[in-house]
Amino acid sequence: MSKESINAALSKANETKYLAIESGIIGRIAEIFKEQFPGKKAIVIADTNTYKVAGREVHEALKNSGLEGEEPYIFDDPDLYADYKFVEVLRDHLKDKDVISVAVGSGVINDLTKRANHELDDRPYLCVATAASMDGYSAYGASITRNGAKITHECPAPQAIVADIDIISTAPPLMTASGYADLYAKIPAGADWILADAAVNPNHPKTGMEPIDTVAWHIVQDGLEEALRDPEGAKAGEPLAIELLTEGLMLGGFAIQAMSSSRPASGAEHQFSHLWDMEHHTFKGEMSRKYGLYPNQDEQAPSHGFKVGIGTLTITAMYELMLKTPIDQMDVETAVEKWPSLEEEIRRVDEMFRDTDIHPFAVKQVTDKHVTKEELKGQLTRIKENWRTIKEKLEKQIIPFEITKKRLKLVGAPVEPEQVGITRERLREGFYKAQKIRSRYTVLDFAYRAGYLDQWVNELFSKDGALKC
Repeated sequence: MSKESINAALSKANETKYLAIESGIIGRIAEIFKEQFPGKKAIVIADTNTYKVAGREVHEALKNSGLEGEEPYIFDDPDLYADYKFVEVLRDHLKDKDVISVAVGSGVINDLTKRANHELDDRPYLCVATAASMDGYSAYGASITRNGAKITHECPAPQAIVADIDIISTAPPLMTASGYADLYAKIPAGADWILADAAVNPNHPKTGMEPIDTVAWHIVQDGLEEALRDPEGAKAGEPLAIELLTEGLMLGGFAIQAMSSSRPASGAEHQFSHLWDMEHHTFKGEMSRKYGLYPNQDEQAPSHGFKVGIGTLTITAMYELMLKTPIDQMDVETAVEKWPSLEEEIRRVDEMFRDTDIHPFAVKQVTDKHVTKEELKGQLTRIKENWRTIKEKLEKQIIPFEITKKRLKLVGAPVEPEQVGITRERLREGFYKAQKIRSRYTVLDFAYRAGYLDQWVNELFSKDGALKC
């Protein structure tokens, strides 16, 4: 990915104005701060680990340049995670201080700083990335747990991002693996967008069925294959592999900014992760210590990237079945005849999510995306009649299941659901539940609406299926 391509993507972002991904760039942090926030003073936000990794160096550089406005704020809670209680603590610490936050860390520190500054009249801030662990650095919104539910909270992305490859290359390999898995999810997410684009009525688009935005598409997809090509190099912290991975993750965030939607970077694979988040999934044991990335807790939630990685394998397997199915012979009339009413859909949601905090959310999602029988007929007919072209696009987009599994294993990410505490039965149920919790059109919606969902799920979990035990 050339610097020209990155600058072109950056020009489409609505919030981030500056991005530097270079070895040794942290040495220019004071200069960058002055350029981005003229006349302002800084406060470093970090935790005890990220302060040692890069925060102290950033703090001293700012202080020596006369840019320190306040002493660093360092979270020292051993169980620090992206919970709203920490947002409140940081917001209250900052509210009476006329300073620009410099968030030094990865997902947790960035999300807490992002949301706290949003609640302070959208103060801009600068982020110094310390790991290639997720695409949230440059994305609009912060994934934060509040009242037991992990949801994406509104808040602008940082005005400036500095990613020093020398620092990011030394991050724990499991954090890099998590970021790699999160980036890999853009492959099936792209397939879902192709499918939604094919099904949508351009004159009357339904909720969740966005036509492809070519600018956002190319920002995410153009360098994606190259960024995913060297999982072993990423695991080993090789600078080129880390740089490509970091660029890919940042570009995903810029595409989200450009569209004000996560559609370019998130599809059905993320819906599995969102479902498990909403179910407050945690797990124990050796695998939780390895894949949870919260080593001070006995019972942990897996990292976002690792949950998404399992979702990526799951949806890739479904796409491979879809590509073997003669969709051009689909019985549209039977599918339309069997299509349930909205009342029947809500009853199914009642059965799945009764007495859970997911229930009202799922009711809204299925209500928003429900279609009439006439609309369904149009969607399925468009896919059936154009299947040859659609199939060619999907075959070009999807990386085969076995290659995907091998790459995730090589980078050090989990490749079996049990490695993140999910049983096969729960994974199987996830196909039905995940389809209900997001209005975004994905392969799960096509399978459900066309009448293939039961058939494909049974095949995936059969003796010879890709998801068999």
